Order: sequence, then C-alpha cells, then structure tokens
Amino acid sequence: QVELVESGGGLVQAGDSLRLSCAASGRTFSSLAMGWFRQAPGKEREFVAAINWSGDTTDYADSAKGRFTVSRDKTKHAVPVHTVYLQMNSLKPEDTAVYYCMAGGGFPGHFVADYHLWGQGTQVTVSS
Repeated sequence: QVELVESGGGLVQAGDSLRLSCAASGRTFSSLAMGWFRQAPGKEREFVAAINWSGDTTDYADSAKGRFTVSRDKTKHAVPVHTVYLQMNSLKPEDTAVYYCMAGGGFPGHFVADYHLWGQGTQVTVSS
C-alpha cells in the first residue's frame, strides 16, 4: 500500500517561490506515474504537472509551464520512502489553491480519474 503526504505549502507574496514535497511510502511507488493537481475554492481539481515512473519525462499545464518544475527522487528506488517535488517560482495570486499529490498508473495523467491515490493536500496562498 502507498501513502502520500504533502508538505511545503504556505502563505507567500506574488513573485515568491515555494517547493512542495510529497513523501510516498510503499514498495510500489517506483513504478507509478505521479501528478500534482490543485483545487481552488469553488473550482474543480485541475492538473498542474506530472512525472513518469522513471522521472525522465514531465508534463505541465499551460499555467505551470516555465514557472513550475516537477521532479522525483530517483536515487532511492530501493528505499521504501520516496519524494516527489513541485518547485513553484514566480507565484501569482491565481496559484492560490490546495495542492494535491497524486499517484497513478499512466502518464501524463491530466485527469483525476487517471490516478488512484492522493494525499491530504497542502494549502498554497499567494497574496498580491
């Protein structure tokens, strides 16, 4: 069984940076594609970024391209706990949302239905 725990959210000003982390425990994690989604109040959960199982291919929503970078710890495949990161630069007020780490079976996985596991989310608030 895989469990996901996000961290790194917070309150920042426009233009600042944040790095979100997703700690995943479970022996099957290394074979899963991973995604980051976000959900703002009153809106549906939307795709932000995805990374394939090996970490060598990524995909981004248009809103994230050029500002966000997704990566995963590739050096610890033999260790039960692995980490996926979302580096967010040049943050904007419209990036304010709860960010969720998602684990799934396919890549790039632009839809929530492409994933079968997610964490509790971490709040990101960007003030203008």
